Amino acid sequence: MIRVQETPFDPGEELAAICDGGTAIGGVCSFVGLVRDMPPGSLSAMTLEHYPGMTERMLAEIDRQAHDRWPLEASRVIHRYGRMEPGEAIVFVATASAHRQAAFESGQFLIDWLKTRAPFWKFEETADGGRWVDARTEDDDAAARWVRDRDQTIA
Repeated sequence: MIRVQETPFDPGEELAAICDGGTAIGGVCSFVGLVRDMPPGSLSAMTLEHYPGMTERMLAEIDRQAHDRWPLEASRVIHRYGRMEPGEAIVFVATASAHRQAAFESGQFLIDWLKTRAPFWKFEETADGGRWVDARTEDDDAAARWVRDRDQTIA
């Protein structure tokens, strides 16, 4: 299940929903990404922009890849856009499988991909003004481990 939305979500409700009725599920791994204020007091807000339609298609494709790579019973990806303040939830990823390793690995695969390939753009508001956030090399390095061979990318 994929959702791209402006409104807040409740991570507890989303986690309960992925587990609801899944008697073949032996493990669920979840991740909640929050708007971070580093150093504390420096960030007023962050605005996420995206390309509607394309964003949902790309998220659905990487979710399909996760299901192809691991024996998943269910998955859930929710990503917000719009203006958010420090401490607000931006992203929720949960994967459910009969075994914990598949749940852990597939959840990490999804969040690594979201950080590097999903078509979202971040704008930070600070006391010194606003700035667009550049991609981080560390995130690209994390995503690179999921490439099966030199000729295949995850997007």
